[in-house]
Amino acid sequence: MAARKILRFCMLKNKLFYLALTVSGILGFFSFSPAQNVPSTAQKVRTVTIPISIFTKQELKENQTAEEFVQLDRLIVRENNDEQQVLSIRSVTNTPLALAVLVQDDLTSNFNLQLRDLARFIRTLPRGSRVMVGYLRGGSTQIRQRFTDDLEKAAGALRIVVSSSAAAPRSPYDGIEDVLKRFDALPSGRRAILLISDGLDTSGGVDFSTPGQSLDLDNAILKSQRRGVAVYSFYSPTALTENNNSRLILNGQGSLQKISDETGGRAFFQGTIAPISFEPFFRDLNLLLNRQFALTYLSTHPKKGYYKIQVQSTNPEVKIDHPKSYYHR
Repeated sequence: MAARKILRFCMLKNKLFYLALTVSGILGFFSFSPAQNVPSTAQKVRTVTIPISIFTKQELKENQTAEEFVQLDRLIVRENNDEQQVLSIRSVTNTPLALAVLVQDDLTSNFNLQLRDLARFIRTLPRGSRVMVGYLRGGSTQIRQRFTDDLEKAAGALRIVVSSSAAAPRSPYDGIEDVLKRFDALPSGRRAILLISDGLDTSGGVDFSTPGQSLDLDNAILKSQRRGVAVYSFYSPTALTENNNSRLILNGQGSLQKISDETGGRAFFQGTIAPISFEPFFRDLNLLLNRQFALTYLSTHPKKGYYKIQVQSTNPEVKIDHPKSYYHR
């Protein structure tokens, strides 16, 4: 009987030893957040990291950093409605950004008044950031500047657009799919697209231009999520959406809203008219980029496929932008 007890004690000791090694290995890479239950060690898990932007509905108070605000409350992550274990959250605002600036090539001449503000925004990106400049026309992309860390050179690649209803792209989202492939050659880090467009996809005809009917839009969202690229969008009209056709304007803006929401970006509008200035847009965009974090959690879903994500704070004043889903290969 005594021998059996000793044997059981040794087996239990070995199990606890290997368990301790496993947990300490995880803690070597991540820091756990409090007040959450750790998944059972018998359950298969994997780590997932997603980019998020955190801010308040009234924006952060003066002299209060985003890091300080995050520490006040707990973040809750759900994957396919199942709550997951948060491992760590770290600021990436000092991490260089890879940004593709895409301009629809048949915007009205109002856009040309925004070129100075756009060039200034590019020049003031964090040091080490890489920028690409492209123009969307007829479903294809004219690359004016490949990804470069010479921000002055990237800003100089901007040019005026010439409004023409005949030159309207079949779909601005066709061009996004082509540009996304160019991120593959870049090192890992923050990735984003700034899309300046009216958002309208007329590839199926004007009568089929709603956000729910655009296959190109859905494909662009899907591929952006796979590569972890957030799409920020500025609405600017074309000849087709400048004529106060509220249905077409709302279809275009709804499409921009959809791709930005689903990829963790933000869509910017000034009502249904051409923005007088992009400066307020850039001010808010800089705010979002300066409050970005990498959120890492343990996923309890080991199988391949698409997973829906929800990230919330226990503080109702906190708003979080994040990809709404991702693909696990």
